[in-house]
Amino acid sequence: MLVSDIDGTLVRDDKRLSKDVIAAVGRLQEAGIRMSLISARPPSGMLWIAKQLQLTGLIGAFNGGTIIHTDGSLISAEQLEPECAERALALLALPAVTPWVFAGGKWYARTLDDVYVPRERRAANLEPVVRTDFAGLLSHADKIVGVSNDHVLLARLDAKIAAALGDAATVCRSQPYYLDITAPSANKGDGLGTLASAAGVPLANIAVIGDQRNDLPMFARAGLSVAMGQGPASVRDAAHRVTQSNEQDGVAHAIDEIILKEAAN
Repeated sequence: MLVSDIDGTLVRDDKRLSKDVIAAVGRLQEAGIRMSLISARPPSGMLWIAKQLQLTGLIGAFNGGTIIHTDGSLISAEQLEPECAERALALLALPAVTPWVFAGGKWYARTLDDVYVPRERRAANLEPVVRTDFAGLLSHADKIVGVSNDHVLLARLDAKIAAALGDAATVCRSQPYYLDITAPSANKGDGLGTLASAAGVPLANIAVIGDQRNDLPMFARAGLSVAMGQGPASVRDAAHRVTQSNEQDGVAHAIDEIILKEAAN
């Protein structure tokens, strides 16, 4: 089975699936290799992709914390404890950081005047709900995101907030400008384990592909890990193999030149 990240991996920068990637996924399935998805996106941003690729089975949203069937039915959801969610928001309360909350199938933002809102609209396939007060949402938060164009600041906050929240949360950047805070088991390593178990495929027989730091937990558990060519050096160094960039349809290249060839050996 192949388990793929979405943003910076399966889709191009405009958030679209290319014809070459769609065709390569078809060749993968014709060869008897299943495919699943795991992403920081909410379910709403994943289901249309699963449908276009004609995937069946389970996929993992919110970094693997929410497991859904490709028909949209919910299997399980790991959410932040309310006290932890409140602490996370307090730690993100800085002038250069904009907080978002994903809860109850909705995306909550304090303002629409943010350069990353149009990008997230396309990725999440949702319209943000403007709400200045997030009280009342924290009893069922799937993900809290700190958004900033100060990538150095987010890198510092990544380590600081991870240390502050400890075992109560998973803290990791899904993009240089997004710092995700999710439940402890809402990480791509545990999410991959759940998808593998549901599919009845040993982890040794699973290939994964991704481009960012939040993909590293699944790199560590899969039998074959492939990093996107444009990913950070630390991500490329952690992978077994490196493919082309997402703008060069690196997933299609990885399917044809790495995964299908490995499976034939």
